[in-house]
Amino acid sequence: MHPGFRCLLLLTILVVGTIGNMNPAFGHALQPGYLELQLVEKELYEVIWKTPAVGERPMAITARLPENCETRFPAPAIFDGSAYISRWSTKCAGGLEGGVIQIDGLQKTATDVLVRFELTDGSSEARRLTPNSPSLLVPAQPSPFEVVQTYLLLGIDHILFGVDHLLFVLALLLLVQGLRSVITTITAFTLAHSLTLIAATLGFVHTPVPPTEVVIALSIAFVAAEVVNNHRRDHGLERRYPWRIAFAFGLLHGLGFAGALADIGLPQNSIPTALLFFNIGIEAGQLLFVTSVLACVFLFQRMSLRIKLPTVEWAWAVPPYAIGSLAIYWVIERMAAF
Repeated sequence: MHPGFRCLLLLTILVVGTIGNMNPAFGHALQPGYLELQLVEKELYEVIWKTPAVGERPMAITARLPENCETRFPAPAIFDGSAYISRWSTKCAGGLEGGVIQIDGLQKTATDVLVRFELTDGSSEARRLTPNSPSLLVPAQPSPFEVVQTYLLLGIDHILFGVDHLLFVLALLLLVQGLRSVITTITAFTLAHSLTLIAATLGFVHTPVPPTEVVIALSIAFVAAEVVNNHRRDHGLERRYPWRIAFAFGLLHGLGFAGALADIGLPQNSIPTALLFFNIGIEAGQLLFVTSVLACVFLFQRMSLRIKLPTVEWAWAVPPYAIGSLAIYWVIERMAAF
């Protein structure tokens, strides 16, 4: 077995094993907390607060609205199978501008909270709160830097915690051989999902989210099957031109990214900037993952020159079968959720 393949084998076991220990609701991505304040009419807001589940209980965090809001704390929550949801209405005299939104207890966790809110002029904004920064002062008008920082980090988070997208990329790396082929394939995937992300976000393409998520899972299973087929026959069009698979399925993955961005929302006054830097964040996270995999392969190749590792004939099959099995599980789970 090639020493570089040993590294991919270990990475696959690590990633799949980690996913296997997660809550099934996190099949697509680790979900942060979520707070939304939607302006219904002058000074009246509809509030949604989603608390991540930890085991069978809600995480010990709670949203606190600005002091000028009549009802500052969440209503009783209802468990929806993946998180605890609270919904209530409140009046905030003068709007949210100048008020402080805080997530109590966030500094004691390792999660993030996405806050989406509407200003009195009807424009929407989004902010990412972290354990090191659990509160925000609602600005009258966000600065360009705040938009860039927020959506860049959201893009990085989405790809690095989007385990289905990462497994697809890992399966592509198992399919290709040679640095040139890796660059061509990843570039094709990047170009494709960037096109559909932009098209869907700007309203040129409309696709329902649940079927898209099913097809994304199927794309992972397909590439895993191609890894097996190409190993057995050691030739084939897909192995010679893997960029075609990457491009075709990249279009689908871009629709998945667009669905996540739709949940977050875009600031009305900075749509191009937010969209651009969300996509840049996705590319940065993907590049970090691919670079880490290639660095691992390189290190294992160097180590193999010094250490004689035993050869296991069937070990090559572990990564594609593990990835494919998890992908089929996601297909069934997501179809059942229709």
